[in-house]
Amino acid sequence: MIVLFTDFGRSGPYLAQMQAVLIQQAPGIPVLDLMSNAPKFNPYASSLLLAAYGHSFPEGTVFLCVIDPGVGSERLPIVVKADGKFYVGPDNGLFEQVLKQSSTTMVWQITYSPTTISNTFHGRDIFAPVAAMIACGDKVPGNVICVEQLRSSRNENPNDKNQLIYIDHYGNCITGICAGELEHSKCLCINDHRISYARCFSEVEAGGLFWYENSSNLIEIAVNCGDAAENLGVRIGSRVIPC
Repeated sequence: MIVLFTDFGRSGPYLAQMQAVLIQQAPGIPVLDLMSNAPKFNPYASSLLLAAYGHSFPEGTVFLCVIDPGVGSERLPIVVKADGKFYVGPDNGLFEQVLKQSSTTMVWQITYSPTTISNTFHGRDIFAPVAAMIACGDKVPGNVICVEQLRSSRNENPNDKNQLIYIDHYGNCITGICAGELEHSKCLCINDHRISYARCFSEVEAGGLFWYENSSNLIEIAVNCGDAAENLGVRIGSRVIPC
């Protein structure tokens, strides 16, 4: 299967344009839209989400990933193979968490170059065709490179994960902190709020604010039957402090 992971949104034409390429070049291969509202222009936050959500997919899955604010620049187009799954997209740090959390990895610089290519839509013109080739069982069209040659999205330090990386439809706020990294006796502090742990929503009264370990093994902040982002006045990138 091919799994889409982008910051395109669903209201414009970009997602469908990539899907059209996949349907034409990989007929019969299932295409799933895992996330079309990944953090805009934010490879680091997106890398944390991609690594967390990629765990539930089987070996052989091809992830077509486009969070690419540097499209048209000298950043490389790459394919990453990590624990039997393929990730196609830009070398801007988007795959660094996948690489860090995987046991076996391999990286290619994509050499595929179509006759016509847009300077601003490599998702459609390069990454989608390459994802289709891999999904169909073709050889990766590229040259093997060392992981050490890849760019990082930032100079990571242990506190980089202490931020909100995604806000879902309900207003629940996902952090970059992995489950198990914070003791249940600890609180999270954000915008003068001190937030305690609860195992699940039903352990908190309606309107109550709490943090929990979500189904993708990330720490998340929520309000039972309410909107945590609105309640806290936060956005993607807002800092959270274990306290």
